[in-house]
Amino acid sequence: MQEVGHFIGGKHVASTSGRNQNIMQPMDGSVRGTVALGSKKELRDAVENAKAAQPAWAATNPQRRVRVLMKFLELVHKEYDSLAELLAREHGKTIADAKGDIQRGLEVVEVCIGAPHMLKGEYTDGAGPGIDIYSMRQPLGVVAGITPFNFPAMIPLWKIGPAIASGNAFILKPSERDPGVPMRIAELFLEAGLPAGILNVVNGDKEVVDAILDDPDIKAIGFVGSTPIAQYIYSRAAATGKRAQCFGGAKNHMIIMPDADMDQTVDALIGAGYGSAGERCMAVSVAVPVGQETADRLVEKLIPRVESLKVGPSTDSSADFGPLVTQQALERVKGYVDLGVKEGAKLVVDGRGFKMQGYENGYYMGGCLFDEVTPDMRIYKEEIFGPVLSVVRAKTYEDALKLPNEHEYGNGVAIFTRDGDAARDFASRVQVGMVGVNVPIPVPIAYYTFGGWKGSAFGDLNQHGPDAFRFYTKTKSVTARWPSGIKDGAEFVIPTMN
Repeated sequence: MQEVGHFIGGKHVASTSGRNQNIMQPMDGSVRGTVALGSKKELRDAVENAKAAQPAWAATNPQRRVRVLMKFLELVHKEYDSLAELLAREHGKTIADAKGDIQRGLEVVEVCIGAPHMLKGEYTDGAGPGIDIYSMRQPLGVVAGITPFNFPAMIPLWKIGPAIASGNAFILKPSERDPGVPMRIAELFLEAGLPAGILNVVNGDKEVVDAILDDPDIKAIGFVGSTPIAQYIYSRAAATGKRAQCFGGAKNHMIIMPDADMDQTVDALIGAGYGSAGERCMAVSVAVPVGQETADRLVEKLIPRVESLKVGPSTDSSADFGPLVTQQALERVKGYVDLGVKEGAKLVVDGRGFKMQGYENGYYMGGCLFDEVTPDMRIYKEEIFGPVLSVVRAKTYEDALKLPNEHEYGNGVAIFTRDGDAARDFASRVQVGMVGVNVPIPVPIAYYTFGGWKGSAFGDLNQHGPDAFRFYTKTKSVTARWPSGIKDGAEFVIPTMN
């Protein structure tokens, strides 16, 4: 069995904490290996290695730093298939979906190759008599990322890429549920020429998270996970003066207007609602048809599509989605379906009894579809994070718009319509951070920024794009005047440009 420890100072390091956790294979419920649950001491060892390596890396010019990223991209593409299979076996998503996970991460690394441009400061010649002013972007030092189980390649790369391209040293605390790919990413960066100590991986649970929050040498923290933990990390980080960008839960709506192409809409809902077993922060979990006729047509078309979804093991190339990540996740999602029935929602497709022949110990669940869900129900208010779609019927466009605007979360939203006026009005007025127009999962391309509003995000700056370089650097402004032409004598008033 595989034993996953830590990656510190460019080396695999066995854990000394004495604590570990099983790494499960969700498709059959078997144990793949164990992962170390680190301690405060092991986190501190990683910080010391990062501190020692970071000054020389920061002094390396940006163009040479990004050559390491270019080599890393080359190495990943050589073992794309094996990385995807490892990810699928540990997480449960299909291999095709795992490849998408990796690709979306690599796209951010590709954008980071433009770091020399992104890190340029500003310059004003002759801002005053003999005075020039310029600014510089400089790295923060040692920074950290705490990443979730559902995207074990994409989210770490979203954070590692801009952090190290900016000249920082990075400490990653990945999910203990699927640590294999993050560890391999660290190995490949070292092989690509990244100096030892610039990227460290410390596996663990809350003990390591708290050690990251409390360590005085860690200057910034990026987190993706649930909203309660995002709030916890953001508040703790702020209390100790650290920068933090913390992304939490979601309840993503899709508004379906009466003029929408219903076949296109159903295709979009099926993929966005049930792909990756619904374990995506950008999954569509609420469909909002406008008008009774629209709702009836939508549900009529959805039912047979949900009933025919193919659930299978991660290695089945014909499967629409695979198992959930753990037995606990499976029971949690089933519990929400039970709750929805008790709350009075109409369960028109019930996937709770699904069993996979030959994989009876896997964490499988069929697709579930609720109709006549109302905003007062918990299954509407809370994030289920499973293959469950709720239909909330709206009488008018204004009623539909009110739903995402008043919801606690504001991560992603979509509208399906042929009406450009309706789409423009929706995009302008909806109180959500990422908006799709006839696009069900509106994850921005890598050179834009990713981030939600309200209870979905805490912090001023988003992930990837220009915001990432702002987050991982600090700006220094220099005002310079040379001796020629300077009057003798002291000046006792504040300098101005007069």
